Amino acid sequence: MRWRPVLTHGEVLKSFSSGSRPLVPPHYDKLQQSPKSAQNPPKVLHRSFYQRYRTPIDMPQQSELDSPSLPKQTAWSGPGPAAFDFRSDVVTTPTPSMLAAIQNTTLLDDVFAEDITTLSLESHLATLTQHEAALFVLSGTMGNQLALRSHLTQPPHSILCDYRAHILEWEAGGAASLSQALVKGVVPKNGVYLTLEDVQKNVVIGDEIHGCPTKVISLENTLGGTIMPLQEVKRISAFAREHDIKLHLDGARIWEAVVAGAGSLPDYTREFDSVSLCFSKGLGAPVGSILVGKQQFIKHARWVRKSIGGGLRQSGVVTAAARVAVDETFGKGPNGDGGLLKQSHTTAKHIAKLWTKMGGKLAKPTETNMVWFDLDDVGLSADEFVMMGQTHGLRFLGPRLVVHYQIGGEAVSRLEKVLGEVFDKKSTNGEVKKKVGEKSYGT
Repeated sequence: MRWRPVLTHGEVLKSFSSGSRPLVPPHYDKLQQSPKSAQNPPKVLHRSFYQRYRTPIDMPQQSELDSPSLPKQTAWSGPGPAAFDFRSDVVTTPTPSMLAAIQNTTLLDDVFAEDITTLSLESHLATLTQHEAALFVLSGTMGNQLALRSHLTQPPHSILCDYRAHILEWEAGGAASLSQALVKGVVPKNGVYLTLEDVQKNVVIGDEIHGCPTKVISLENTLGGTIMPLQEVKRISAFAREHDIKLHLDGARIWEAVVAGAGSLPDYTREFDSVSLCFSKGLGAPVGSILVGKQQFIKHARWVRKSIGGGLRQSGVVTAAARVAVDETFGKGPNGDGGLLKQSHTTAKHIAKLWTKMGGKLAKPTETNMVWFDLDDVGLSADEFVMMGQTHGLRFLGPRLVVHYQIGGEAVSRLEKVLGEVFDKKSTNGEVKKKVGEKSYGT
């Protein structure tokens, strides 16, 4: 196949300086016609960018590429393998409505804080969470680490969190490398979530030189599918403010607590100095999280984001999808009215009921979208359970099943068959083979 010539970046700059016109993407002329067309580029954009401006001569005519209809079956046509994947809600896939939003997004520069789509998303989430400002980031890990780095100034300083927390177990030691902070993981006395009493027992206050002062308390809600009650959050928040300790929320799945009826989004988020919320787990956006807090805090976080390579150029391509994820999957307003997320809770409770009706025990209550099977009780190892799922085209990661809104009825029917086989196996083998630890399945 022959290709049309492509100019390098340097050649493009030379052509600008010489006054000649360089080879440009096919949509360039249309973008020059009006501001409206610049904000709503033709649908050929995704094809030309995919080819990196290298268009084969024997490709379809431009009129065909501009057709508003997509092929009947594409990666965007449905959830695909995600519909049978219980490993995590990170496997959710973007939808046709997200693609439509991407096709009609703005293409301005976010490092210059000029992209309208991104600014609109940030403003919307700041309002929704009742914080002064917001910053789009590439991941929940980035959001958490920017928050910690922006709260902390000069070592020695420490962060107090649950021993299972994402910032401690799943972020590659970011708090140590980026913030030079000691992270102290605390085991909740109730075995479920941290309480004020847990915090008071483990916090380091004062200037006694042998200790490392607690400067940030980081909570996670939900954690392992379990909701931290709003009243407990308020107790810890009041204590933190009294002692001038910053309070951060890893709220990657705070949406789940809200649609479960534990409290509205601002009921939770206004208790914290900063909150990170994820768009790409249960909400199904392809990428991204958002960090909210005070104006000056977000200004500093933007600076740190730039320093670690997190600045984006045409960010509207991803923030357009994130806005659809919030509006359609979470739902409208502070309680997520009319969203798709609630269905995953109904499905999770149905699965938990299937398991217990067959005689199984749950390792923890099913409060949101996660079901924890006690595999020890049926004498089954995590690896065996994973293999049993594979024979029915299902993907598991161990005793934790994460239900997302793209899990359909067919997947649940297959799962019911797997559970039946589990108890058939138990009847012939009652031996407990392996103790499964929760933190092996944390993302």
